[in-house]
Amino acid sequence: MARNRKAKGIWRILRWLGMAVAALIAIPLVLTPIYLFVPPVSVPMFERYVTGRPVVREWRSIEDISDRLKASVILSEDGQFCRHLGVDIGALRDEVERYMAGEDARGASTITMQVARNLFLWNRQSVVRKALEVPLALYIDLILPKKRIMEIYLNIAEWGPEGQFGVAAGAERAFGIEPQNLDWRTATLLVTALPNPMLRQPARPSRGMLRIAGIVEQRVQQYGDRAACVGENGRLAL
Repeated sequence: MARNRKAKGIWRILRWLGMAVAALIAIPLVLTPIYLFVPPVSVPMFERYVTGRPVVREWRSIEDISDRLKASVILSEDGQFCRHLGVDIGALRDEVERYMAGEDARGASTITMQVARNLFLWNRQSVVRKALEVPLALYIDLILPKKRIMEIYLNIAEWGPEGQFGVAAGAERAFGIEPQNLDWRTATLLVTALPNPMLRQPARPSRGMLRIAGIVEQRVQQYGDRAACVGENGRLAL
């Protein structure tokens, strides 16, 4: 009798775990096609809503965002964005080899993988999270066109320390301008804030941020055609 109760208890736990896993799989499967048309709310945004902290986000169509910013983000964050299928296999392979050798991680997250993380996962670094990002990014790239992926990224990226999400809120906080009016200086400085928007202030850039902004501008001037997939009719007005 006790053995039967124990077996039933184990089966009940396994059943609940199976249901939880199925739900985790179903959520991105169902929501990703919906995000073709509906502006998504990211996990960090949702966490702030739940805890009563402010969220500032004004959705902007990708056509209403400076081409300079779009190209700067791609050349800074994911130079192969227009070419890969959501995952940069070469960069990911190098990352795995560094991990197996016990070396420090360098990232290897594509823009699509960052979108997957912000929409469906958590921010704390872990091997499990990285492993989940890969199939999610492949699925997102399969369902959503590149322009829509970039549009979502630019509208859910955290761009300020007081709950500013998306480029409209970031540009307004830093420079008091609309995202379609960003020039080279403001666009590249906004990009330098992306790795750490809690500390990096585009309106008061450090020497390091100014140096990085200059490098990003040079990259875009030289390789801007690599970002053409997010431009109107496959072209960017740089």
